Amino acid sequence: MPYNFDQPIDRRNSDSVKYTIFDDPSIIPLWVADTDFISPTPVIEAMQARIQHGVFGYNFDNVPLRELLVKRMADLYNWHISPDDIVWVPGVVTGFNMAIRAFGRMGEEVLIQTPVYPPFFPAAPNNGLFTKTAPLTHTEKDGVITYQFDEEVFRSAITPKTSTLLFCNPHNPVGKVWTESELRRIGEIALENDLLIISDEIHCDLLFDNHRHIPMASLSPELAQNTITLMAPSKTFNIAGLCASFAIIQNPKVRARYAEMVGNAGLHVNILGLVAMHAAYEHGAEWLHEVLAYMQANRDLATAFVRQYMPELPITHPEGTYLSWMDARAVSLPPNGQYMDMFEPFFVDKAAKVAVNRGGAFGADGTGFVRINLGTRRDLLQEALERMRSAVADR
Repeated sequence: MPYNFDQPIDRRNSDSVKYTIFDDPSIIPLWVADTDFISPTPVIEAMQARIQHGVFGYNFDNVPLRELLVKRMADLYNWHISPDDIVWVPGVVTGFNMAIRAFGRMGEEVLIQTPVYPPFFPAAPNNGLFTKTAPLTHTEKDGVITYQFDEEVFRSAITPKTSTLLFCNPHNPVGKVWTESELRRIGEIALENDLLIISDEIHCDLLFDNHRHIPMASLSPELAQNTITLMAPSKTFNIAGLCASFAIIQNPKVRARYAEMVGNAGLHVNILGLVAMHAAYEHGAEWLHEVLAYMQANRDLATAFVRQYMPELPITHPEGTYLSWMDARAVSLPPNGQYMDMFEPFFVDKAAKVAVNRGGAFGADGTGFVRINLGTRRDLLQEALERMRSAVADR
């Protein structure tokens, strides 16, 4: 059945941090990466059926879901895993922190490619290691920013103390879907330098223009033995609040140590999260097909609008994710202490009243940039862009 993604949903009374963080109801929130769309009907129905049972005791596993994920990896990526390769974790951020804690040693370095998802930065120091950055490079043509992997920059960032690569695939916030040749080269360098790869692949289902996601671990037996892959249905099906994710670890020794660390920390997934995950992956394909078409149109609208009306603020045209990344250095203002300095003051405090993430949180090379969440209904996105345009014109 067709879904209506233009349907207005009042999220201000739903405990949504995306909305409730603001006292001013006129602010349009285009920041934290969840969408404003109702989740797939089969997901809601499966949760309702589970709730009707009325008993919610401990549940640490879902064997049929393991089998479903094995089939999904084979069907989508020709990646052949076993049910035992899967370790449940309550979230991808939790997942990569547990991996660093399990395998990092005091004083070692975790390599990340910036600008990147902000929780990547504290993951190393939270666990007694240091963060090392290898910035992506970018070019700009006709108002569109494109990011590239620079092998020389990447190699030069690796030192004898570098033990881990915390990798983002697809890449948040620049919307890059890594090509097979790029992934193979990064993987080869990681293997040459004995780096454990922790691959955050949470946006793997959010692809545009026939781009193809390739799990790093699927490329070779060597990479399979040296990679911890983290995935979740949360971004894809808008169920982030249900706290259910998983790691795929094909190296039995690595998996045993990781599972031990997760278990000792008392971490387990939400029982309704497992129900939602199962329903989403088994019955959510139609919804996903429709929402991707809708968000691709949102992306096209944003890119065309910015190029036409705000050419001084170049923007990415994301290949994946529902996040655009804008170079707002021409208008960016210093932090003002409001809203924990998470949002670009020029847009949230001016007449625009649009909340977009400040780029500095994504690394020093993101300073002056902003991240824009396109996962909202089109009329609201259009209104936000018009407000931003007016603020830029009136500055």
